[in-house]
Amino acid sequence: LEVLDWIEHFKELGINAIYFGPIFESVSHGYDTTDYYQTDSRLGSKEDFKKVFTALHENGIRVIVDGVFNHVGRKFFAFLDVQKNLEQSDYKDWFCNLNFSWQSPLGDSFSYENWHGAAELVKLNLRNPAVCEHLLGAVGMWMDELGIDGLRLDAADCVDREFFKRLHSFTKGKRGDFWLMGEVIHGDYARWVNDEMLHSVTNYELWKGLYSGHND
Repeated sequence: LEVLDWIEHFKELGINAIYFGPIFESVSHGYDTTDYYQTDSRLGSKEDFKKVFTALHENGIRVIVDGVFNHVGRKFFAFLDVQKNLEQSDYKDWFCNLNFSWQSPLGDSFSYENWHGAAELVKLNLRNPAVCEHLLGAVGMWMDELGIDGLRLDAADCVDREFFKRLHSFTKGKRGDFWLMGEVIHGDYARWVNDEMLHSVTNYELWKGLYSGHND
């Protein structure tokens, strides 16, 4: 709610959009999602966010939130079910490269693909229609209930591009001006920015030049 105290300052600076880091329920740093349909209780309730987002919109400021769809935390309900039921779990196909004959670095009796060696971040199988429906359902809820105007898509260079096509179609169908920006470190940006997928990507390739230019 402290954001409300800054709105006039934002307007004085000419700010017309604000990007919020991960606000889904999580355990630690926000990128280990446990529930896509709830706000992080450490930051505030869903009603708190509604109040803030409404006030921002009333002052001509759009709202972008972080969409962390490449991976989830180990307390995510589907992963907890796999831990409990192993190969009998109804959710074993929700994650990439489960191997029930190999232990994980964190002591599970199975291994799984994660994000760049971070075992606490379990990679979702975005080619599973049930996973896609779960995520798109959450996006729809955030659009309908909180009126978000766009998503900054975490680790976009790791996300299955067919999912981005579905996301683009889904959000465009609800709002023609909904904005999708991907976090991409390097590569051919046109692979992500096109009429079927994202509207923009981050440009981290310039970071060293910008950093040195300001500091040297």
